[in-house]
Amino acid sequence: MKTMHAILATSALMVLAPLASAAGNCTLRLKGNDAMQFDQKAATVSASCPKITIELAHSGKMPVTAMGHNVVISQTADMATITTAGMKAGAAAGYLPKGDARMIAATSLIGGGGHTSTSFPGSKLKAGGDYSFFCSFPGHSAMMKGKLSVTK
Repeated sequence: MKTMHAILATSALMVLAPLASAAGNCTLRLKGNDAMQFDQKAATVSASCPKITIELAHSGKMPVTAMGHNVVISQTADMATITTAGMKAGAAAGYLPKGDARMIAATSLIGGGGHTSTSFPGSKLKAGGDYSFFCSFPGHSAMMKGKLSVTK
């Protein structure tokens, strides 16, 4: 009987181990500041996560109208066209082009002291794809951007 319990326990660990390691890469946590910088230039998430969460904290003090930040995730090749479309969408739209399928995910725009988050299905990302995260506030994406690596 003890042997059977040991086999079952080992089997359960083998099944759950990949899920535990994937769970550690299911949240992208970033901080932005009044110097137009994210605290990270690269991050990694797992495409096997059922849900990926983006959390953004603005450690600055400037208002959203002067130094607003958000986080957008897209394929790297789409970043420039999304930021251009975001500028056209304007402040009322949070500098995000409404319904733009090139955006995989985007948080709301926040000012100094603010926090925001959003979640999206991990299945929207493919392991090994070329993805970036950036701020779509006009002019910010030149400095506020990073590489998003996606693992299995």
